Amino acid sequence: MEIGFIGLGNMGRGMAANLLNAGHHITVYNRSPAKAEALVQQGATAARSIAEACSGAVVFTMLANDQAVENVTFGDPGGEEGIVASLGQGATHVSSSTISVAMSQRLAAAHAEAGQQYVAAPVFGRPEAASAAKLFVIAAGDPQVLQPLVPLFDAIGQRTFVVSEQPHTANLVKLSGNFLIASAIESVGEAVALVTKAGVDRLQYVDILTSTLFAAPVYQTYGGLIARQEFEPAGFAATLGLKDIELVLAAAQQLQVPLPVASLLRDRLLTLVATGGGQLDWSAVSALADRDAGNASASAHTTPRSPSAPNIGSSIAE
Repeated sequence: MEIGFIGLGNMGRGMAANLLNAGHHITVYNRSPAKAEALVQQGATAARSIAEACSGAVVFTMLANDQAVENVTFGDPGGEEGIVASLGQGATHVSSSTISVAMSQRLAAAHAEAGQQYVAAPVFGRPEAASAAKLFVIAAGDPQVLQPLVPLFDAIGQRTFVVSEQPHTANLVKLSGNFLIASAIESVGEAVALVTKAGVDRLQYVDILTSTLFAAPVYQTYGGLIARQEFEPAGFAATLGLKDIELVLAAAQQLQVPLPVASLLRDRLLTLVATGGGQLDWSAVSALADRDAGNASASAHTTPRSPSAPNIGSSIAE
């Protein structure tokens, strides 16, 4: 199949490579062209514009936020035409980005008006899962549009869950999952800070947790990062985590569903970002608990704060 892929960041690179490995012809586009070079060496075609990436039956987008998706879909401020203006009649835009429910609804309406198809297919999994084709795909859209996409989802992931005929529902499910991941990070961080201050070995404690009560990938992955204070390089930056919690709160407000824990998480991630930790992995929010507990060991594997950033203690910024 002729497929365009727009957005070659930590997640997109692996997804595009796996589509290529599955035998599809992939045309890749990224705002920073250098990120396409490795894929071109593997056989992909580099597009010089968004329009060139939209010549096939399907175009995937894997972008950082609503603004990036808006620019790529509707055209950027510099005048470059976007996906809606470039995609053929009946062709499909598959959005795998973690975006707001409102943006997903806007994309569905715009593509329908243009005679195009739109599917939301955000994914669960970190960059290593994207590279290994071990993502979980959360898909939503018209069943007739989704059916021919199944082999593509199989190429990038280990399982696909179809949750609705309304694309924006997949985005809500994805945001709710990220809310739960952030909740796990915060709670594990607090528990690790507690036992660390009592002299318990952090790595041993996480091993106990993940071998008994919480033997799940989220706790194993993030528990290990928290215990080792391994926040660089970021698999998922704190700025993106803050964005997702703000998006889940916006969805909750629209649906009139109180999420008090999400409000706490927003403040914790905002503290991390505001004090110079925005480019650390979002698991670095756990170091706030170490800082608050006065744990002296909380200075490893973190990035020096910027000179203008407020000093919140060595656990995050120094």
